[in-house]
Amino acid sequence: MPEPKSDATETGKPRRRQARGERRIAQLLEAAAQVFCTTGYTAASTNSIAREAGVSPGTLYQFFPNKEAIAIELGDQLLARWRATYGQAFLPAHLELPLDQLLDAVLDPLIQFNHENPAFAVFMHGSDIPGRVTQEHEALHSSMLARVEGILGGYLPEAPEAEITRVAQTTFTVFKAGLDLILATEEPDQRDAYIAEIKTVLFRYLHPLVGDL
Repeated sequence: MPEPKSDATETGKPRRRQARGERRIAQLLEAAAQVFCTTGYTAASTNSIAREAGVSPGTLYQFFPNKEAIAIELGDQLLARWRATYGQAFLPAHLELPLDQLLDAVLDPLIQFNHENPAFAVFMHGSDIPGRVTQEHEALHSSMLARVEGILGGYLPEAPEAEITRVAQTTFTVFKAGLDLILATEEPDQRDAYIAEIKTVLFRYLHPLVGDL
């Protein structure tokens, strides 16, 4: 009787195939992120994504049936990374810091994430992004705004709820507008200058309200 194949032989090939498949998916998603940043979601096509990845359209279709499926997978991964960054930014220990250091601790990881993942801005601002991605992003946005409101409420316990909401929304809007300036700047020194300016604006807005924390 022929000897049975070892477990390593039985499981090795599927594992290698799985690893190759995961690498190919990562390659396609990286290419999609580049194409979405360059052309926008609407103008992007599966052919342009395959070309950017250096593979044939047929290879792409082995993993994704269409552009929407690619966008959903990429959006899921970006949102997962953003949630992790959000958790890092809003660590409880940061709330014990003076206001200027608190702004550094909260804003720096958020800015770094957006700088390293420019496709995230496409998903934030694109009106034609698949609904599931948009809905999850809106839910995360609401969660972050609620977190800012909660922090402000802890420092301003006597303030009316409407005032807390107004201050939180203003803070969030200033940050988002500043982030657009930062991401549009390619020169590192100029980008650092914009980051410093945004922190100064937020400090001067918040300090009269919350004091030195």
